[in-house]
Amino acid sequence: MKVSIRAVAVAAAAVLALTACSAGSSTSSGSSPGGEQKLSIGLVAEPASLDFTTTDGAAIPQALLGNVYETLVKQDDSGKIVPSLAKSWKVSPDRKTYTFDLVDNAKFTNGKQFTASDAVFSINRVKTAWTISLKSAMDVVSDAKALSPTQLQVTLAKPSNDWLFRMTTRIGAMFSESGVSALATDPVGTGPFKFSKWNRGDSIVLARNDGYWSTKPFFQQITLKYFKDATALNNALLTNTINVVGTVQAPEALSQFTSNSKYQVIEGTTNGEVLLSFNNSRPVFKDLRTRQAIRMAIDHKALLDTCWAGRGKLIGSMVPPTDPWYEDLTGVAPYDLAKAKSLLQASGAAGKTLRLRLPTLPYATSCGQVVKSDLEQAGLKVQIDQLEFPAAWLTTVFKNADYDMSIIAHVEPRDLGAVFGNPKYYTRYDDPTLQADLAAADAGDEATQVADMKKAARRLSEQAAGDWLFLLPNLMVADKDIKGLPTNAITEAFDLSQLSR
Repeated sequence: MKVSIRAVAVAAAAVLALTACSAGSSTSSGSSPGGEQKLSIGLVAEPASLDFTTTDGAAIPQALLGNVYETLVKQDDSGKIVPSLAKSWKVSPDRKTYTFDLVDNAKFTNGKQFTASDAVFSINRVKTAWTISLKSAMDVVSDAKALSPTQLQVTLAKPSNDWLFRMTTRIGAMFSESGVSALATDPVGTGPFKFSKWNRGDSIVLARNDGYWSTKPFFQQITLKYFKDATALNNALLTNTINVVGTVQAPEALSQFTSNSKYQVIEGTTNGEVLLSFNNSRPVFKDLRTRQAIRMAIDHKALLDTCWAGRGKLIGSMVPPTDPWYEDLTGVAPYDLAKAKSLLQASGAAGKTLRLRLPTLPYATSCGQVVKSDLEQAGLKVQIDQLEFPAAWLTTVFKNADYDMSIIAHVEPRDLGAVFGNPKYYTRYDDPTLQADLAAADAGDEATQVADMKKAARRLSEQAAGDWLFLLPNLMVADKDIKGLPTNAITEAFDLSQLSR
């Protein structure tokens, strides 16, 4: 199987809400007196570190992947895997050996040439030095070696449909062996931008990499600016402090922009499933009837209308419409308050108190109140705790699983297996049947993969491993003259190189 070379310079942007990573300067971007083109983008939830090899969450790859760091392959805006640092590749008939032909003119921002040896180092380092749970996607690699400075061979222990796709994500990022000593504060990559500075609590500044090996970006400086709340974020655009609202956090306030010809509104889809997660290791969630009752107690249409102004999509499981195995599974657990009450009585959960621990993110705070109201009408008691995001939520809920329920948008692409196929993940969900479906999907041909992933998604919904409140929309607002903003956000990266005015 041969993949032909294509001149592709698009990596679809994922401006989602699990940990939107942004920052900026205090002045609106435009042309400086010297003619320098600058841009400022407003986002929420500043990352605690710039090292996505040891720190979970989507904020870091959103800012750095595709901008500072590059991968061998990437996704275009349709989700197709296309060349990046690898200009072409071929796969052996047994689907276990991948041979990549690499570009010969890429350099890291520390001046070192990118070669196949760096690719070997990067792949092996995922297995030996990374600590985040997503690293497990590299376990299938049995060997990586440089055949020449521009040719890499990777051998898998078994065929895997998933592995090449995962190489478009953060685990596929290419590092310089001499550039990993300060990943948390000084990232080094081959991308179109280089890290400039981090004003903690305010902004991250990226500067154009004028030594970039491919098409250079339009903007010489892009500032990602963090905001604590939706009103401040919107006001920053209205007062020319920023040029782009990268993740709209108050959809109900969009009318102030749609009615003003100065601005443009981008609306599309994402792969950010807003999950009401259950701690499945807790005794109360061991009973399927309790889990089903919680799902049926929630009026999802009313919830979406109330907490996100009706923007988004109801999905019913952990698969967005942009994935090949999507099915509308909202009918698996329709709203039925009477049945929810009956199930809670039958399971013995009625009257019990569940602790809903929420990150301080607008969608979680807003939707959490609706969830509390709906569940209490069904006979549960719900105690809401607010946890500062990202640090406190990641430590308390994600790392230590000290919670009963939570609400978070999972924005990593094709993340059903990561969230529910690993019993050690914070959802603590352990279902051998689901795990077998996922394994069969990974090993089979394309048709088998689609069929088995559909089986996995349906089982997940029928077993009520969590509740999928809705799929986040991609909502952005920007100055009218900004070009290149993505309609859909289906990857971990926000590709800043495509932006211009």
